[in-house]
Amino acid sequence: MKLLEGKTVIITGATRGIGKGVALKLAEQGANIAFTYVSSKEKADAIEQELLLLGVKAKAFKSDASKMSEAESLVKKVNETFGSIDVLVNNAGITKDNLLMRMSEEDFDRVLEVNLKSIFNMTKSVQRTMLKQRSGSIINMTSVVGVKGNAGQSNYAASKAGVIGFTKSIALELGSRNIRCNAIAPGFIETEMTDKLDEKVISEWRNSIPLKRGGTPEDVANVTLFLASELSAYVSGQVVNVCGGMLT
Repeated sequence: MKLLEGKTVIITGATRGIGKGVALKLAEQGANIAFTYVSSKEKADAIEQELLLLGVKAKAFKSDASKMSEAESLVKKVNETFGSIDVLVNNAGITKDNLLMRMSEEDFDRVLEVNLKSIFNMTKSVQRTMLKQRSGSIINMTSVVGVKGNAGQSNYAASKAGVIGFTKSIALELGSRNIRCNAIAPGFIETEMTDKLDEKVISEWRNSIPLKRGGTPEDVANVTLFLASELSAYVSGQVVNVCGGMLT
């Protein structure tokens, strides 16, 4: 028996990097996957086919989680298509880095809207389904930057710190209905985005990490699987750092 056999999972922002890794890992363990994308239909279609080959149900939905109306519509469509929602992985996020003196109000607002308000929108939209089922696992992607801050990322750090506060509050609110809420704080994860960085910069980051390597999407996906499954049935309100010891 696979860990998530027959369960339905929503993952926001799953066309690359961590989101894609999570989708594939959970599907390997039997989960039916509903995932969102905002712009790249071609990538979304390819991932949908990759997931279907794993023998589960899978469907890509074009949806912007930062807009409440789209979050509500998505949840309605997923319920109609799959019949239940057992796990929500709030993964959608963006960066618009700059020093505070150069950061525009628009860039601050947009990062908060995508990284934090999207989690409010999606969690509020799925809670009715989970309350009826009296079960569910909500997993929010924060960041080590939300724990310790980072120069040039005040908007991103603020959004990710907000995710931690939101996660703990929801764990307290919904725990009596057997709904768990946890957060994952990735550190330096090597994805398509980091491939564009200078190799010297990447090497310096690796050397600053106790495990002497960057993380992979699979490293994050493994922890997501644990929090999505009954292996973590007594874990709620926690922040799991997946950072190779960076925050130690």
